[in-house]
Formats: sequence, C-alpha cells, structure tokens
Amino acid sequence: MKLADARLEPVKLYYRIGEVAGLVGVEPHVLRYWETEFRGIRPQKSRSGQRVYSRRDVEKLMRVKELLYAQGFTIAGARKRLREGGLEPAAPDEPTVGSSRLLRETLRELRAEVAAMLVDFDRGAPFAGAVIKDDTVLDESDLIDIDAGDYEL
Repeated sequence: MKLADARLEPVKLYYRIGEVAGLVGVEPHVLRYWETEFRGIRPQKSRSGQRVYSRRDVEKLMRVKELLYAQGFTIAGARKRLREGGLEPAAPDEPTVGSSRLLRETLRELRAEVAAMLVDFDRGAPFAGAVIKDDTVLDESDLIDIDAGDYEL
C-alpha cells in the first residue's frame, strides 16, 4: 500500500510516532516493537529524542501490517517476504547465497590442499616450510607436484 493510498493530508516528509500509529492503525508500542524486529525500519530521532519517520518508513510499516494482520504471516515470515522484496536487509550474521558458495569453494580448496599434504606425507616428500638438515627452508617451488584427486579424506 502506498502512502498516497492512505489519503494523507497534508503529505509531509516526516511524521511523529503518534501520527504514524494513527496512519498505520496500530499502537505506538507496536511500532517500537516492529523497529526491533525489522532492520529496514529505523526512524531517525529528532533533537528532542522523538522518533521521526520518513514517508518510506511509513510505507514499510504499512506493508508490515498488511503481511502480519491481513495475510497472517509470522514475524519471521514477514521478515523473509520483505527481504525477498528488497525492503528488508539481511541480518549481518545470516549467510547469503553468495557467501555460502564462497565458503563452500574455500572449503573444497582447503580439502584438496590437505589431501595433497597427506599424499606428500605418505610418500615421505618434504612440504612447504619444512627445514631440511642444512637449515634450508623449502618453499612451494621445491615441492613435488602430486594430483590430490587420487587421495581420499
């Protein structure tokens, strides 16, 4: 629901919590609770410490109310629906598809490296960072090239 659909007169850039509660049709304590549950709703504070909602905040709150009250979503379900619509940012500790793929690829690379090190160890080959008898430290160019795909973890 767009703010214009709510027939706001006059249309303002910013609204106080009491005005927003009246527009959305919920009590102010519900708005404060929704602020804790939905990261996309973060009103600014005035110099006197009052919450000041933008028109966009009011539109998001109307969408939250529609999801929760009219469509029967739970808080978690409404949060997910808003995230899918681009109105709610992902939680900082929540893995995203891109980060999951990157993590999976990194783990595959590490697994291959460990497998290669185990093959080297089984064959008695020196490994990077190893010190041989004359105190020479080996680097990667000194290593034997072994296919890690033949070794299972």
